[in-house]
Amino acid sequence: MKTRNLLIINVFVLLSIACSSGYAQTISEWRGLGRTGVYNESGLLKVWPENGPQLMWSNENLPQGYSSMSVANGIVYLTGIKDSMDVLVAFDMIGNIKWQTPYGHTWVGSFPESRSTPTVEGDRVYVTSGLGYIACLNAIYGQVIWQVNGYKKFGGRFGSWGYTESPLIVDNKVIFTPCGENTTIVALDKNTGETIWQSKSMKDTVAYVSPLLVKEGEKNLIITITGTYLLVVDADNGEILSSSNYAGLKNEKSIKAWPGAPYTNTNTPIYKDHKIYITGGYDHVGAMYSLSNDFKTLTLNWTDETLDVHHGGVVLVDGYLYGSNWINNKIGKWCCIDWNTGKTMYEKDWKTKGSIIANDGLLYCYEEKTGYIALVKATPEDFAIVSSFQVQYGKGPCWSHPAISNGVLYLRHGSALMAYKIK
Repeated sequence: MKTRNLLIINVFVLLSIACSSGYAQTISEWRGLGRTGVYNESGLLKVWPENGPQLMWSNENLPQGYSSMSVANGIVYLTGIKDSMDVLVAFDMIGNIKWQTPYGHTWVGSFPESRSTPTVEGDRVYVTSGLGYIACLNAIYGQVIWQVNGYKKFGGRFGSWGYTESPLIVDNKVIFTPCGENTTIVALDKNTGETIWQSKSMKDTVAYVSPLLVKEGEKNLIITITGTYLLVVDADNGEILSSSNYAGLKNEKSIKAWPGAPYTNTNTPIYKDHKIYITGGYDHVGAMYSLSNDFKTLTLNWTDETLDVHHGGVVLVDGYLYGSNWINNKIGKWCCIDWNTGKTMYEKDWKTKGSIIANDGLLYCYEEKTGYIALVKATPEDFAIVSSFQVQYGKGPCWSHPAISNGVLYLRHGSALMAYKIK
């Protein structure tokens, strides 16, 4: 573990102590609060120094994984694998590992590395494992409070790469998607792990999507994608209000890529004003749906063949969708399409595909092959790079999504975590 600038670090330690007092109930989760990938921090650098922003600290001793990071209680949380277990890891604000707790069995097939990003609410943190365990741990000290084998309990059905879901908190419930013959999506009591409700079964296989919570009036809606279906679910009782067969939508090109491609969905949906956008990679079309006012009808508005995002996510900024597409497993381009029409605004080469987040009109694009990250103007006119740099540490693909918290940009590269000062 390497540190930079002791003065800045000491300031951040004091801030972390202040933040941990009282264990605020604000949720820290996958792709930021609300799961949109769009952060809401002020005063961040609009241009980075030539060699990149200041590296405050790094730690190169992470257990292997692709999860992103959540920051709360003056702690950075992520997951990894050790032996046959998924492990929750907690770091202090200068990069030291505070504790590591195994919480469930890992996936045993290809790409077993952990992918569940922790969801933190107050002094509790929620995670899932590759073989479908759901666990709640003490967020300060790391003890397991409860654990449920969701795959076994609900008769789940996983796909080629197990379970990857980042748990969703809705009031007193934690949401998990086992799929299978008995149910599709379930709600557990976040305090005890007991089952509150389980939906009917769509007889489907799990995908790799972390669900979205939408509040329309007094109604809480869960929007997610299984192997086959786009689903809108009543968060109060588990009723599946509407569904659409996304895997069967214009999938001819995708099936040519490989037969399982239309069922390999990874990206959290984007929602605004009763419209839902989803995309899945592998030459499968992206799609925009309108959701009726009673939430019971999904109507297809348009499809798009440009922005087929592999697993790097999408952001909506000022009426345009941004992300990277899939040309093949090693190559992709950076794209912008119109939210209302699906019209392609640009499709540009830069390194290769990767993950994307946004803040204050700027895109943070983290390409997956060589670990470059670019600061890009969010404009439909061009992929306009303002600054870029390459991460210093780590090996393997850069599949972990970036995260921003309190003026710090967190980047993970395999077994390395880096914290950059961007304010």
